[in-house]
Amino acid sequence: MSSNKRAGQMSIGMNILGLGGHAASWRAAEAPWSALQDVAYFQNIARISERGCLDAIFLADGPALQADVSRSPAGRLEPMVLLTAVALATTRIGVISTASTTYNSPYNLARRIASIDFISKGRAAWNAVTNAGDAAAQNFGLGEAPLHVDRYERAAEFVDVVQKLWDSWEDDAIIGDPVNGRFAHPEKVHAIDHVGKHFSVKGPLNVPRSPQGRPVVFQAGGSEGGKALGSRHADAIFCTQTTLEDGIAFYNEMKSRAAAWGRNPEHFKIMPGLSTTIGSTDEEAERRADTLDEYAGPEGALAQVAGRIGIPVKELDLDGPLPWHRLGDLIPPEKGSHGFFEAQIKLAKRENLTVRQLSRRIRTGHRLTIGGPGKIADTLEEWFLAGAADGFNLMPDVFPSGAEAFVDHVVPLLRKRGVFRHEYTGTTLRDHLGLPRPASRYASAAAASA
Repeated sequence: MSSNKRAGQMSIGMNILGLGGHAASWRAAEAPWSALQDVAYFQNIARISERGCLDAIFLADGPALQADVSRSPAGRLEPMVLLTAVALATTRIGVISTASTTYNSPYNLARRIASIDFISKGRAAWNAVTNAGDAAAQNFGLGEAPLHVDRYERAAEFVDVVQKLWDSWEDDAIIGDPVNGRFAHPEKVHAIDHVGKHFSVKGPLNVPRSPQGRPVVFQAGGSEGGKALGSRHADAIFCTQTTLEDGIAFYNEMKSRAAAWGRNPEHFKIMPGLSTTIGSTDEEAERRADTLDEYAGPEGALAQVAGRIGIPVKELDLDGPLPWHRLGDLIPPEKGSHGFFEAQIKLAKRENLTVRQLSRRIRTGHRLTIGGPGKIADTLEEWFLAGAADGFNLMPDVFPSGAEAFVDHVVPLLRKRGVFRHEYTGTTLRDHLGLPRPASRYASAAAASA
């Protein structure tokens, strides 16, 4: 690979997607279906990931039953509750929980995440998402999901309120003097007095400023609304680019957007997703992928593509092209994921892929690489050195073997190439990601006023 080493080292997160990133992972039977309700299963994967000095583990989530219960295990534990137990079973690795801005309130969510930051001693992060499906809306008394533009307008205000609440206690607000009976400086605990279109929140938060100052904020969304939200408020972006060309373009665009908000682009991380199937050789990995695809059958391939582009399965031909006449001008659906839609459409159009071929190239909505440890290390290094990524969000095909293969065989190669850490050098998730600890905006305002 290239010897043109960029400064720094990549970040890597492990996305624990159920029993694995492949839809048929449960049929590999490495773990029983009941592992999805067993905290020990998640703790084990977190420990494997920590053994490799990965930055964090990540849990996706959504407030509705998302799987076809006739074909695969369904039902997830609430991620913030689960990650509390995972944090207590580990010492260094970060814990990232997805939570919706569409069906939560800022105050309660800010309190829960700040609490996890204390419990983990500074390793907590929130992946801020909106929810597009009608099924989730109907669980909260709505007939259908809000339109995309409305979801992201609410989300931007939601994240702003959460970050204000995390800042509402200054770092030195607490005195803790039992002798003289003084606990805190009341002038350093601030009401935020937020009044906006969607929220009215007085504050302050009823949790002091947490170990990281603010827990890390991730954002996952490739639409215009998602890019605007992420570049302004997030510390890092999970994204869906499937080609190096698109990855570089997205990276440069997002760094420029962050700079336009007056932010330091170096303190804003871009982490595309990567699905993996790893074998001891490329041939072994292909056989492993073939076995899983056989478990899923043609119905699984059709369902995977149909769900991402918003076209009914019955309108897809497995060995034909996408129904371009039905996709109009390639405009993403108002109530679906724009990022996943665009990732699939761009790749299929650029390479003239059939539905079957597309299902083999993208899994879980993200780029897929099948191969031995060297091939996996090559693609990570290539994207990192080319300026398409600051790090990656990994989605192995089957747990725990997919995580073990990456940690035990890919990580050593990345270390030899000088692009990944040999050991943790800090204790917080901000340390791992190379992000500074932010000052409270209220402390800055008070200093300026003084």
